[in-house]
Amino acid sequence: MNKLYAWSVSAALAGFLFGFDTVVISGADQQLQELWNTSDTFHGMVVMGMALWGTVLGALTGSYPTNRWGRKNTLLIIGILYLVSALGSGLATDPYIFAFFRFIGGLGVGASTIAAPAYVSEIAPPEKRGFLVSLYQFNIVLGILIAFLSNYLLRNVGSEPWRWMVGIEAVPALLYCLFIFLIPRSPRWLISKARLQEARKVLGSYLQEDEIEKRMLYMQTKNDGYDIKESIFYKKYRFPLLLAFLIAFFNQLSGINALLYYAPRIFETAGLGESTSLLSSIGVGLVNLIFTMLGVYLIDKAGRKQLLIIGSIGYIISLSLVSMAFLYHWGGLWVPIFLFLFIASHAIGQGAIIWVFISEIFPNHLRASGQAFGSSTHWVLAAIIPSLIPLLFSTVGPAMVFGFFAIMMVLQLFFAIFMMPETKGKSLEDLSEELAPGKRTMIKKKVIINNQ
Repeated sequence: MNKLYAWSVSAALAGFLFGFDTVVISGADQQLQELWNTSDTFHGMVVMGMALWGTVLGALTGSYPTNRWGRKNTLLIIGILYLVSALGSGLATDPYIFAFFRFIGGLGVGASTIAAPAYVSEIAPPEKRGFLVSLYQFNIVLGILIAFLSNYLLRNVGSEPWRWMVGIEAVPALLYCLFIFLIPRSPRWLISKARLQEARKVLGSYLQEDEIEKRMLYMQTKNDGYDIKESIFYKKYRFPLLLAFLIAFFNQLSGINALLYYAPRIFETAGLGESTSLLSSIGVGLVNLIFTMLGVYLIDKAGRKQLLIIGSIGYIISLSLVSMAFLYHWGGLWVPIFLFLFIASHAIGQGAIIWVFISEIFPNHLRASGQAFGSSTHWVLAAIIPSLIPLLFSTVGPAMVFGFFAIMMVLQLFFAIFMMPETKGKSLEDLSEELAPGKRTMIKKKVIINNQ
């Protein structure tokens, strides 16, 4: 089990880079707009938004290397993308070069939401899967907190602090690449590629001898009979496909990425000074980390469904209060307090479960494709919504924006209560049979364990 924890943490460090890369730009946001004198639309869509469009492409295409080259190799490629992005962004001389290298980092973010949860879910035992996969989310929020803290500490370094803010990411990116060299391949992926001896070797590193063949036989038998050329768009996979779409849809319609990208700007709009805004942003990261830890602790105890119900109620209350604070011009620290409540609700609900849930609801041979669909939905909206925030704030105002997000969370609550299944404690193979029942299409070539 210790090895499983070590491998899970190493793979989940992709989440740290995801969180750091996503939020570090918030500290450079207004510096870059002033430096290059760009309009709100250009700044939102190109300078700030290009990384998110890279994330969309990474999510759309990430299933290909994850399936073809394996989870481990894809994670290594992701680390290299982060490293190149950090160095290039920090040395950029105009908004177009900056946007290009941010796009490269976005590719890594998008692909990591497929490869990392898939890898961890496939090595984790059912009773610990929620905890181990949610380490990815824990690392995301840890990266967010460190990015906010890093931005604050680097705010006065050199004549152009933004270069240090975005460039410092090269250090954890390099360390991450080194860690990935130490993890094995996913045994489920190896079995799907008929590389059974390699799968036995991986399983043998953490299972007793008498358990290895049992586990091999179970995974082989449960997957035997599936057509490897199947698509997630087959009729029998309609329900898990809809579940992946809705949980990703509601995740972004909460406004979470809009807040993380523009936290300092939102706090300044509420009447706080620049330094206080940066400190409040650190508070966002700290609250996010604390309540994510609580969500990680509860996910295998309370279950995915209950956490989403709790989070949805918190969303509705906090977003309504934020909207009212802007509408009625409540001064002081009311907006930061309400936004901290919003972050806590996200961390214990959607934040803790989204990547776990999507990684559980598709069969092994379609897991990467299913995650690509869910991640793509997530990131298309994550690209559109934050890109529109500067324009929306200057037109309809923040009160209307946060009010809309609150209404969307009422719909999420209905989804959680009436439609979402509970997945805790069940094997991936049993879940695939439960959520996509029906006669299997026989494959042309079966792999028989006994003759390998």
